[in-house]
Amino acid sequence: MGESDPHPPPPPRRISVHQALGGGAVADFLLWKRWCGATVVLVSASSFWFLFERAGYNLLSFVSNVVLLLVVILFLWAKSASILNRPLPPLPDMEISEESVVKAADVIRVWINYVLSVAREIAVGRNVKLFLKVAFGLWFASYIGSFFSFLTLVYIGVVLSLSVPVLYDKYQGHIDDKLRKTHRVVLTQYKKIDDTILRKFPMPINMGKKIQ
Repeated sequence: MGESDPHPPPPPRRISVHQALGGGAVADFLLWKRWCGATVVLVSASSFWFLFERAGYNLLSFVSNVVLLLVVILFLWAKSASILNRPLPPLPDMEISEESVVKAADVIRVWINYVLSVAREIAVGRNVKLFLKVAFGLWFASYIGSFFSFLTLVYIGVVLSLSVPVLYDKYQGHIDDKLRKTHRVVLTQYKKIDDTILRKFPMPINMGKKIQ
């Protein structure tokens, strides 16, 4: 029997979920440090989901009626304020800054370029592994979409975003241990598939040479 290692490996370092989420207001919101805002979002999302998925309300009619009600209230408020010498409704400056538009356009441009690069790699580079990954992802999304409506998927995303970070922050050690075991199993199965199937396909040719 060999002696046990006097210097066992140190336990894995705990990851700061708050810093991983950006460490700002969004992280506070997702980790329920600002419980009031998280509660409002969760209750609002649940109410919207119940109204449109269970009660049978139409989204376009609901939004139109709400906007109509707001417009009528603001119009009557402004008219009564001018007659009774009261202050006008405290409306913010309703305009979108150029900086916000540029930031949004930059984020959209990055994602579009990424999608185009993946499509080019599949069509021109003939990357079989990437093609199988994209095909499986699209098939999985289609399979999940056959069970749930788009609104239900959005609601599930909201619920998961408000629950998974908190649970992971609380039970990080146990979850990491399970994920490491699952990762080893997945890698083993992927290696078997790679050795038996994927390596039989020809690899894409290096296209570094320019066409004259």
